[in-house]
This record gives sequence, C-alpha cells and structure tokens, in this order.
Amino acid sequence: MEAGNQTKFSEFLLLGFSEYPELQPLLFGMFLSMYLVTVFGNLLIILAVTSDSHLHNPMYFFLSNLSFVEICFVTTTVPKMLANIHTQSKGISYIGCLIQIYFVILFGGMDNFLLTVMAYDRFVAICYPLHYTVIMSPQLCGLLVLMSWVIIFWVSLLHTLLMMRLTFCKETEISNFFCDLAQILKVAYSDTLLNNIFVFVTAGLLGVFPLTGILYSYSQIVSSLMRMSSAQSKYKAFSTCGSHLSVVSLFYGSSLGVYFSSSQSSLIATLMYTVVTPMLNPFIYSLRNKDVKGTLGRLLSRAASCGY
Repeated sequence: MEAGNQTKFSEFLLLGFSEYPELQPLLFGMFLSMYLVTVFGNLLIILAVTSDSHLHNPMYFFLSNLSFVEICFVTTTVPKMLANIHTQSKGISYIGCLIQIYFVILFGGMDNFLLTVMAYDRFVAICYPLHYTVIMSPQLCGLLVLMSWVIIFWVSLLHTLLMMRLTFCKETEISNFFCDLAQILKVAYSDTLLNNIFVFVTAGLLGVFPLTGILYSYSQIVSSLMRMSSAQSKYKAFSTCGSHLSVVSLFYGSSLGVYFSSSQSSLIATLMYTVVTPMLNPFIYSLRNKDVKGTLGRLLSRAASCGY
C-alpha cells in the first residue's frame, strides 16, 4: 500500500444496503417511516410523563429520559443513511464519522445506564416498598442520571480522541450504514492496540457491569416475589417490570446479535439495535402500562377534539 494513499482526513464509504440498488426507494420509504414513528412515539411518551402529575415518579422520570435518548440515538445514524440513499452516495467525511462515533457511543451507553437504573428502581419498589419514596428521592434520581451522562461523556470523548491518532486509506469502505467503532478500527492503517485496550475496558463498563446490575436486581425481585403468599400480589408487583424486561431483552438481544453473527446477519442485527429497538420502546411501554396508555389516550382525545 503506497504512503500517498494514507491520510488522517479520509472519506469513508458506508456500504450499508448499497448492494441492493433496486430496493433503494423501498428502503428509503421504510427507514423514513421507522424514523418518524420512533421520534413521534418517544415524543408522546415524554409529553405524557411531563403533562400528567400521576406520572411524576422515579419510574416515569427514567422512562422520559430513555425516550429522549432514543430520539437522539436514531437521529445520530438514520438521517445520514436516508441522505445517502436519496442521493445514491456512500460517503461520509472524516469529521462526520468522528462525530457519529462520538454520539453513537454517547447515546448507546446512556441507553445501557438508564436500563440499569430502571432495574434498580424496580428492585427498590418491590423489595423495599415502604422505603421506596425515601430511597428513590428526586435528588437521587437526578444524581443517577447526571452521573450516567458524565461517565458516558468522558468515555465517548476518549474513544473519539483515540480515533484521531489513527490513519486510514482514502475512501475506506465500511460494511455498515453508519460509522461503527469496531469496524473502523479493523480498517485503520496505523496501530490500534491502545484503541482496542480501551474498547475492552469500556466494554466492561458499558456492558458487563450494567447487565450484572440488571441481573442482580431481578434475582432479588424474584426472590422477594417468592416470599409473597398471595398470587395476586405477585402478579401486581411483577407486572410493573414487564415493560422493562421486554425492552432489556430486545436491547441486549440485538446487541449480542451484532457481535455473534456473520457480516450480512450483523447488518440486520445492527439495524435491530439502532433503529427497531428505539421504535418499539414506546409501543412496549404504552401497550403494557395502563397509566401511560390512559394518559396517551387522554392526550390524543384532547388533540382530536381541538382539531374540530
């Protein structure tokens, strides 16, 4: 490889779904629809939580934060993918790729942290119901979210700064529809040892520790439920966890699919992780939660009545 073909300011080619040229119009319409549904659905969740005083509690505070993060997460990747499909272009600038990597890690990591905090909230609510309002105070809830933002801000920033020291060939091809850190490191021309070490360390921070926290919380929840004598009490207590469990399963299932699948299957798993999961979250929480469903129903009825 000639030295003249190496640069720190390359343009990357996002191959994505470009090998299906005849499907581009269909893919554009499908992804645009999914993006709009994701943004609209999560905005409805945020509006429902902020407008109804009955939903002003820790569980829905974390849910509204999760909805905000989901909107930001899909906005980081989908608009660029839609622009590339519409213009029949594959390119993304070096700076654009760095920005995309930063925000994908930022919002993906916040997803992880918020799901962990929500599991802790359910753990306290079921295992220590009499102390719930004292333990899960507004100050603690705000502190947990703030700490999550601070941690993931620095993790994302360090990843981006480490990326800036690497060199790449001109028009390097990436077999994805956005700048995925793992794939970028594979095609770097310079040594990536330091980057890979940091990826390994942060994988524990953003993956293993949060998942361990979620599993521990639910093991304690199940243990507490087993000690309840009434089947109705068990069902009522565990029903508050159903939506969260569904979202956690979808999130971690698609995340694991990205790393344990072939290249073509990995593209589909990545799509599930970055686009489908954020789109389904509002449906999961609205359909499985009577409080949210009732508030959304009243909001939509009020909006319909104002239209006439």
